[in-house]
Amino acid sequence: MTLIIIAYLGGALTILSPCILPILPFVFARAGQPFIRSTLPMLTGMAATFALVATLAAVGGSWAIHANEYGRFAAIVLLAVFGVSLLSPRVASMVARPVVDFGNSLLNASDKPGSAPTAASSLILGVATGLLWAPCAGPILGLVLTGAALQGANIQTTLLLVAYAAGAATSLALALIAGGRIFAALKQSLGISERIRQVLGAAILAGVAAIALGLDTGLLARLSYASTAAFEQAVLDRLHANPAAGAPSEAVGNGTTVAAAGAMQPFRSSLPDEGYAPSLNGAVEWLNSPPLTTEQLRGKVVLVDFWTYSCINCIRTTPYVRAWAEKYKEQGLVVIGVHAPEFAFEKKIDNVRRAVDDFKIGYPVAIDNDYTIWRAFGNSYWPAHYLIDASGRIRYHHFGEGNYDQTEQAIQDLLREAGSDMAASAPVAPDAKGAEAGPDTKNIRSGETYLGYKRATSFASRENLSADASRQYSVAEPTLNEWGLSGIWTVGAEQATLDQANGGIAYRFSARDLHLVLGPGAASKPYRFSARDLHLVLGPGAASKPVRFKVTIDGKAPGADHGADIDAGGNGTVTSTRLYQLIRQSGDVEARTFEIRFLDAGVEAYAFTFG
Repeated sequence: MTLIIIAYLGGALTILSPCILPILPFVFARAGQPFIRSTLPMLTGMAATFALVATLAAVGGSWAIHANEYGRFAAIVLLAVFGVSLLSPRVASMVARPVVDFGNSLLNASDKPGSAPTAASSLILGVATGLLWAPCAGPILGLVLTGAALQGANIQTTLLLVAYAAGAATSLALALIAGGRIFAALKQSLGISERIRQVLGAAILAGVAAIALGLDTGLLARLSYASTAAFEQAVLDRLHANPAAGAPSEAVGNGTTVAAAGAMQPFRSSLPDEGYAPSLNGAVEWLNSPPLTTEQLRGKVVLVDFWTYSCINCIRTTPYVRAWAEKYKEQGLVVIGVHAPEFAFEKKIDNVRRAVDDFKIGYPVAIDNDYTIWRAFGNSYWPAHYLIDASGRIRYHHFGEGNYDQTEQAIQDLLREAGSDMAASAPVAPDAKGAEAGPDTKNIRSGETYLGYKRATSFASRENLSADASRQYSVAEPTLNEWGLSGIWTVGAEQATLDQANGGIAYRFSARDLHLVLGPGAASKPYRFSARDLHLVLGPGAASKPVRFKVTIDGKAPGADHGADIDAGGNGTVTSTRLYQLIRQSGDVEARTFEIRFLDAGVEAYAFTFG
């Protein structure tokens, strides 16, 4: 129920974001009409259609992508007819009579005296509007879609999307009521109903043009990048409830100190009690340790760290987790990393084992490929930290990066509560380098961008994105936060795979650091034989070969702005599937055009992240 409330509030906040602008002309075109027969059916159709399309986008395959494209095209045509008929009855009468009659009866756009909207026409207008609606994927909608991606199609996902759409419809209804009163006052006092009609028609046509050109998901998405994120994150922080917990504890501030020497009263932290810790059973394998259970850990303070190895937020948190594990292990702290994969390649245990070595992680890691431990904790975030006291109860949690001092203070409090006589000490200050270094939050204007069609946005190639099909792409100069492919690529649900050498990716970004999750793919070559029978012994996976690449920034070698995984000339090699730091601006941070060209075929590109 709490998640449904969160989704509803997230949808209501959509009215504050510029990405709602393309559908406002269609909504306000119903101003002054009866609410029950006109406004309510239209908003219902819009919300229901959005929930259906979003559900298909979250869990469907390429057929859902094509279905959405065709529905979008039909909606654009339908609403363009509506806009023309509002703008000029004379122009509308020149359109073929069957089309005009159908559009007028469907959308109540005729000038016949006594014409009245019907619930059916308003519902269909809402369906058309819902096909065009592309709201910003803020933290709340991102939470819903991430859950759908992890857990597949289910009733809960649909209910959450319906709640999100209902919240947006509610805020639009309130705006329409206020707008309708203004609309009626203008008609009564100024007698300019025809002029208002023409303005609405022009606004609708402008909206249709913007949508047809992709500005609704390009320009408006960029304007909306951070417009409601703070509001939505505040809603999540206030209402998110951990099923295994009681009251949430995002930060520590108990201010309690250790009793003076000679005092007999034991130390008791004021951290809240959030309930018994769930079981750690369900991991498909453990690294650096045999399987651990909550019973075995009783008497220890346990830090459970949910992470996945290509997540930039997890990578930047890892130095602190390593430092805590080392600093407090003699005091009774046990750190357990729970690796819950985001991408399919992160389910490969060898990949995780290699990442554990690369990050110099020495504490136990439970590989939670089936999300058993993830679901037991009711977790929804990478990274997420849960602190369990010596009696096996959760006493603190924190989601995302940051709050390192507060988390360490919580560790110290629970260790003292467990009987440690450790002296007060300054918090850890790890010397993080490369991708592990903290982000330059003041200068980030670009957000995480996925290249697989399941979550791709702001695609700027001249050609439309084709799902699961090899296609030639080309890209000119992308605008801020747009990206495009060049060369022959096959775009899958999670990644884009280069089919022939010398293909590239371009991205116009604004941040200090640019990272790209890349993998070398599987190497293959033809084998000629001459025999009646051919027998082949296949192993669990195909070998991969390195993929060479070259990076430019604003058309030049990066020089001093190169990242940790390339040299000053922009040269690098993809040797394993992981996050690669390609750009770190050494001077003032400004918008730059990044381009990477792969000299070999087979590379797989998953996602851009920034810091």
